[in-house]
Amino acid sequence: MGPDIHQVINGGITIIDVHCHLDFKDFNRNREEVIERAKEKLRAVIDSGVGLGGNRRALALSSDYPGFIYPTMGFHPADASKARPELIEEVAGQIESHIDRIVAIGETGMDFHHTRDAEGRRRQEEAFRIFAKLAEEHEMPLVVHARDAEERALEIVLEHSIPEVVFHCYGGSLSTAERIIDAGYHISISTLVTFSDHHMKLVEDIPLESMLTETDSPYLSPFRGKRNEPAFVAEAVKKIAEIKETDVEDVDRVTTSTAERIFGL
Repeated sequence: MGPDIHQVINGGITIIDVHCHLDFKDFNRNREEVIERAKEKLRAVIDSGVGLGGNRRALALSSDYPGFIYPTMGFHPADASKARPELIEEVAGQIESHIDRIVAIGETGMDFHHTRDAEGRRRQEEAFRIFAKLAEEHEMPLVVHARDAEERALEIVLEHSIPEVVFHCYGGSLSTAERIIDAGYHISISTLVTFSDHHMKLVEDIPLESMLTETDSPYLSPFRGKRNEPAFVAEAVKKIAEIKETDVEDVDRVTTSTAERIFGL
């Protein structure tokens, strides 16, 4: 893994993983161990709900680990493409019922990579508009999942007045990233940056002040053949520092400060 980033960061543990899925069954075997490792390394973890059950589990985790795990509640666009409208409304109601317990709405958005049919994409857009409107009405941050649909998702977001928007695990074009930043929104850089040339290029060109850091675990591990976990977000911080030719302390300080402000941590 190389030198421990936490040995060179001044002022103690401050790194934040702004997007993961600790509630997923991938962690059932040793979830507590994973969380303990994260607590040794990180300042906080944001667990992102992606449906009725996931939202409930994210809330439960935040209750079990107050002040360390923070929940968001949403509905994944790949599921929204085929979900009954009644289910979308039920999730929206679930979010409103727990609006005071969450730090953001999402993840939600549009995924044209996994959904290629026109009807499925239309239903994704309808669902996304519902959750974007919720974020506007409740003045909540919105966490956007956009894959092969970054421009369209941005257009929809811009139709609303939302205080903070995070394009999580961003992998779109630099030109769209620049539009996101110009709008005052933020881009979350995942552990993909440790091995993806495209993500390295994005980091090279995107201002550090516009970035957050995440794992999207259990996916996108920086270590081949190994399940990703929140503690590994340190690898993204190190890679960003390397690309930006700056100190890990600077990356940690800036991204953590941004995350604390956006999510009210």
